[in-house]
Amino acid sequence: MLSGENITRQLDTKWAARNLIYIEETGSTNDNAKELGEKGAPHGTLVVTDHQTTGRGSRGRTWETPKGTNIAMSLLVRPTAPPDKVSMLTLIMGMSIAEGIEAALVIAKDEELSRSTLVDIPRQLLAECKNYPQIKWPNDVVIAGKKICGILTELHMNPDNTINNVVIGVGINVNMTDFPDDIKDIAGSIYSTTGVKLDRSMVVACCMKRFEENYEKYIETYDLRLLKDDYERRLINRRKIVKVLDPKGEYEAIAHGITNTGALIVSDEEGNEYEINGGEVSVRGLYSYA
Repeated sequence: MLSGENITRQLDTKWAARNLIYIEETGSTNDNAKELGEKGAPHGTLVVTDHQTTGRGSRGRTWETPKGTNIAMSLLVRPTAPPDKVSMLTLIMGMSIAEGIEAALVIAKDEELSRSTLVDIPRQLLAECKNYPQIKWPNDVVIAGKKICGILTELHMNPDNTINNVVIGVGINVNMTDFPDDIKDIAGSIYSTTGVKLDRSMVVACCMKRFEENYEKYIETYDLRLLKDDYERRLINRRKIVKVLDPKGEYEAIAHGITNTGALIVSDEEGNEYEINGGEVSVRGLYSYA
């Protein structure tokens, strides 16, 4: 059951989600977190809801959060990084969600682990997870070729051009089985792709633990050098043909990995390497690009 009490009971963090705001129904958790930030809410404040009615995704898209099945949450952080380093937080959250989902799947299958605190999960157990959670650059979490998580990061500045806060909104399809016609070919849930129903409160707790650990590595260098290897291990684009939707014209390339700042490294058929920092990248055979 998703509730503030159940999330708090399973948390194993120092600051992430320690100021937890649980709301049964709301318009947008990102809007809630923004308002809390303006009122001085501390770093690590997490807003979670069971039912989000006006959730939004990237590029103005909507995000479905029906009652009783999914997670909609927004984490407020107050980084001391320069504004141009903030975009990496989206990648960090994407990786943290993939890791957290995997940890929750392992715990759900192991009663001894489920009775313990959220300790580091042994790698050999992770390897046994069916349908390994992966990342479609930069931040979509994918299981069995289906998108199960969307992330929207919003930066809020002070009048003097310093960062006030960053709100990272996350929507995770957990136990959902029915999808609208316009997304049913590309969207899935943890349950629909793995056959495992999860306690949503445990998923939140697992994801917050992973984010806290990854964020603390990020602030050591304000880049991804300490996280790059783990991110690339989950990168579904790696060593595959990608379709780059560049304003100057679409082209196909091979994806190799990411830079320390989170750009996607690709090479064309002549072997020339490029760094992709924005725009849309499609992967052959994934989602609607085949």
